[in-house]
Amino acid sequence: MPEKAFSLHYKQGLFLPELNLWLDPSKRVRQAFVSHAHADHARAHQHVIATPQTLALMKARNMSAGETQALPFDRSLDLKGGRIELFPAGHVLGSAQIRVETASGSLIYTGDFKTRKGLSCEAAGSRTADVLVMETTFGLPRYRFPSAESVHAELIAFCRQALADGCVPVVMGYSLGKAQEILAILRGQAFDIAVHESIARICDVYRFYGVEFPPYGRLRDQDLDGCVVVIPPNADRKRLLSRAPKTRTAVVTGWGLDPSARFRYGCDAVFPLSDHADYDELLAFVQSVNPKLVYTLHGSAESFAQDLRARGIEARSLISNNQLELEFG
Repeated sequence: MPEKAFSLHYKQGLFLPELNLWLDPSKRVRQAFVSHAHADHARAHQHVIATPQTLALMKARNMSAGETQALPFDRSLDLKGGRIELFPAGHVLGSAQIRVETASGSLIYTGDFKTRKGLSCEAAGSRTADVLVMETTFGLPRYRFPSAESVHAELIAFCRQALADGCVPVVMGYSLGKAQEILAILRGQAFDIAVHESIARICDVYRFYGVEFPPYGRLRDQDLDGCVVVIPPNADRKRLLSRAPKTRTAVVTGWGLDPSARFRYGCDAVFPLSDHADYDELLAFVQSVNPKLVYTLHGSAESFAQDLRARGIEARSLISNNQLELEFG
């Protein structure tokens, strides 16, 4: 039995007092675990614990921390008050879940994650724990993604048809993670490809860690006629694509399951491919962890927690509380 209750504080991030450790806080703190290098999770804390890949991506994105401690997957680290271990989250390169072990029990925090195997990052792992804190971006039953293979085939067909019609296919995806998955999907298709500079900078880190991409050029240097172009959704399309004769645009996003997605993104096609877990994956993941208590974060946190309670699993949402002190034991 645990010697005492497991203490967890939630306010602009998760705080574990026993270890004096924050998990993905949105404010700058003394010591934090950073699950991955997306801007809504990574900050320049005084001391950052993360995978080597995440630290390299943070540096490439000018998110320099004061001190850094690289912790590779599946290696444990003793901290005052307990032990931590990182294992893959399957979200982007280097994204990690953290398992915390103290005298009070064990906890897993997923960060952003997906359990479907992607083409450009490590496959997600699973562990057991007493407490699970999980992201639930797509925690509603309507969010069930089609097979990745079918989406890949449709995206390749979109590019081929656009080129056959004399258009430049422009595929939009976030600079970190989604753009690299798009490039991996296009590998072996013999397309001429041009990418945005922000994407190329991240690809350099991916290639260092062994991820293979098809040949590509920088958007600013390449003749766009006959090219497939990959850019972030927030890029200035009008300026960047002024040299293109005609364009046909698509976005790759999990929100593509929403009927309004094509109009929201102002594009010709939407491909529902996500780097987050869908509803069925979330349910299966809870079963694999087998926790005594689940806390949900992000997206459909309240609805998913209610679903879990209906299935006999004790679960609570964190997003309806901007400050919460919890104890488990």
